[in-house]
Amino acid sequence: MSCGTCKHAGPLATFTRTLRLKVRGEAYAWLRAAAVEVNQVFNYCNETSLLAITRTDTRRKWMSGFDLCALTAGAAEHFERIGADTIQSVCNHYAQKLVAAKKRKLRWRVSCGARKSLGWIPLKAASLKHRGKALRFCGKIFRVFEIDQLTHVKWQGGCFAEDSCGDWWLCLPVEYQTELSVAPQEAVGIDLGLKAIATTSDGDTLDAGRWTQRHADRLAMAQRRGHKKQAKRIHRKISRQRKDALHKFSRKIVDQYQTIVVGDVSSACLKKTKMAKSVSDSGWYALKTQLQYKGQQAGRSVSIVNERNTTRTCSSCGILTGPMGLDMIVVREWTCSECGDTHSRDVNAAKNILALRCRASVSGNESLPRSVAA
Repeated sequence: MSCGTCKHAGPLATFTRTLRLKVRGEAYAWLRAAAVEVNQVFNYCNETSLLAITRTDTRRKWMSGFDLCALTAGAAEHFERIGADTIQSVCNHYAQKLVAAKKRKLRWRVSCGARKSLGWIPLKAASLKHRGKALRFCGKIFRVFEIDQLTHVKWQGGCFAEDSCGDWWLCLPVEYQTELSVAPQEAVGIDLGLKAIATTSDGDTLDAGRWTQRHADRLAMAQRRGHKKQAKRIHRKISRQRKDALHKFSRKIVDQYQTIVVGDVSSACLKKTKMAKSVSDSGWYALKTQLQYKGQQAGRSVSIVNERNTTRTCSSCGILTGPMGLDMIVVREWTCSECGDTHSRDVNAAKNILALRCRASVSGNESLPRSVAA
């Protein structure tokens, strides 16, 4: 997934996105050994910072990235693969994560065993150099797939990262410029659900792919036979199929609408019910995240509003006459007893979500009217 932040307004905007290139297999052994050295530096920072925080005298302090870099000066002589730049990157990364977590220490990075941490090797921009059709890092030559994407590109740091299947990826944040344009249509509301992952106020839907259910038999067979690698690859395929569908839908919405309004449905509560597997397979959080950063890159207005009572409310008259409760989820269409209009459950909710944003832009309040919110 790519992410971006806008630097200036205007017809041209500069964004930062992350290129993710797969490393060829001949470098995996070197990367695994280098990741063990990175884990040692990370654990040293973890232990040293904990001791400094828990001191009982006046010298107690929170260690910053600068302090940890000073303590690890000259440590590169004791490692065969990683250099000083990588050690400094680990120290700075640890200090930032410690502040963000608001804890005295982070989890230790494990280099072996069943609970082994996934490999991770941070790098600075100056540490990675072009060498023809390959890359050079810490004296090692790497080949990656799709290296043409790095032509005439300047990266800002990055890292080598290992996935659950044992494959290694080169992740590089790069800057690029794009021209902001006005979408052909004004606004749309999006209701998130299980029968359809997303339904717009115009009637477009992203049907539930049931990706986990589709591969359930193969996954169960691999797990029964103890084929852990095969099971991990099946899980990765499921994740990729889900991301592909969500990316295509979010790109279509961002290209078509200028204002996008999404309901704030949360999967945390529904995961405690019998619908937990379907909720986990829907990818609501990923879809909202994609709409937000893609909308920011394209100059769109993306907002998330409280969707309370949007299913029960008639989008025509605003009266609470629709189905309510978990037992009434099976009701997909209903007729308003007040005005007589027939509504599709999800489309009606999407229209109410869009109306919430329109009213909030006028009154500054994202709640339903008194007759609706009661």
